Parts: sequence; C-alpha cells; structure tokens
Amino acid sequence: MSLKYGLIAAGQGSRLVAEGITAPKPLVKVGGETLIGRLIRLFCENDAESVSVIVNEEMTQVYDYLKTIKLSVPLNIVVKSTPDSFQSFCELHPFLQDEESKICLTTVDPIFHENELAAYVRHFMNDDVDDALMGVTDYIDDEKPLYVKTRQEDLRITGYANEAYSGCRYISGGIYCMNQRALSLLPTARKEGVKRMRGFQQYLVDAGLRVQAWPFSKIIDIDHAADIEKAQLLLSR
Repeated sequence: MSLKYGLIAAGQGSRLVAEGITAPKPLVKVGGETLIGRLIRLFCENDAESVSVIVNEEMTQVYDYLKTIKLSVPLNIVVKSTPDSFQSFCELHPFLQDEESKICLTTVDPIFHENELAAYVRHFMNDDVDDALMGVTDYIDDEKPLYVKTRQEDLRITGYANEAYSGCRYISGGIYCMNQRALSLLPTARKEGVKRMRGFQQYLVDAGLRVQAWPFSKIIDIDHAADIEKAQLLLSR
C-alpha cells in the first residue's frame, strides 16, 4: 500500500493581503521555508508516492515556484481557480485514485510539529479498519473553526458542528487521511451539492464510514499576519 499526497493551495489569502503581507499565501515563509515548500518536503520525507498540488490561476508566482522543484516522485500541478477547498479537492481527484494507494490531503496553511505528522501518517498506513483519519487539535485559535464531535472512549468521529457546544474539545486541523473507499464518494458528494471540505467530512460520517480523529498537540493555520509569529514560536519549541 502506497501513499499519494494532495495539497490545496488555491485560496486567495485575502486576510493576509489586507494586513500587508505581499507574498502569495503559499509562499509565506515560516521557519525559513515557504508554507508550500515545507509541506512538499514533509510529504517526501513521509513515503510519498506522488504529490499533487492545485493553485489558482492568479498565483503565477506560486506556479513558477513549483516548476523549480525537483522531486524523486511525480509532482502534478493543477492550475485552476475554484470557489472552495472541496472543489479544489475534486480537481485533484484524478491524481489520487489508485486501488493500491491511500491518500493524505492538506490545505497549504497548517503548521504543526513534523514528528506528529510522521506518527499520524504511519498509523494510518497500518490501519486496516478506519476509512478516514482526520487530523484534529484542541488548540482553538480560528475565526470559524469546524468543531469535531467524537466518542469519548475511542475518538470515533460522530459528526461536526460550526458552533461550539458543551463538552467540545477538538477542531478540524485541515489534514485528512483517507482510503479509496472514502475517496470514491467524492464524485457523488459533488453531484449532491456538497460545499467545502467541512461538508465532505460530514458526508463521510453520514454515509456510515469509519472516520477517526487523530489529535495533534497544536495546529496553527496561517490566516493572519499574527499567525506567522505564533507559528515561528511553535516550530522553535
């Protein structure tokens, strides 16, 4: 069983622009590396069979950057503007289909400890039970987080919520591992009008798949200029 990685880097990063960050979001640097370069490096260090990336049509700098990267595995680049992350995922779908592979999908902006990604991926590759393993965190510092409902005894995901609820602990971290059974539901979900990745995560639960939470100690999304400093501090520790 091999692992294909998908990377969604098609957002506009409008909040960063409004706060004076001139670089396109994927090229923002944290710890001396661009966000997109760091993730691609980590993918390759964690058994990538291939890496597939989507960027929007306005991000010519990001496309030019990707063209300079030389990998020992295939690097597939999709250039297309999409309305949301779920539609970006759909555009990557053809590169992720493979009966002999599992997939790991991330957005471009999560910062986390590298060893935690390695443990997460290793666990899923040895997991013959769960259809999806969703990266979550109890560090809540997001304007509109997706709250994750889990069973207390085993962290099996039972649903998602857009608002905080009594006893809520985890939010989605923008990191998703799935097997081909979960991936096969993508076209149907699209036809049925699913919007955003949070909608697809709920769709998997509603379809009766085994969806499990995997806690990271902290995941910081780079949405604001202040998040860059927070992420630098996290990596320095």
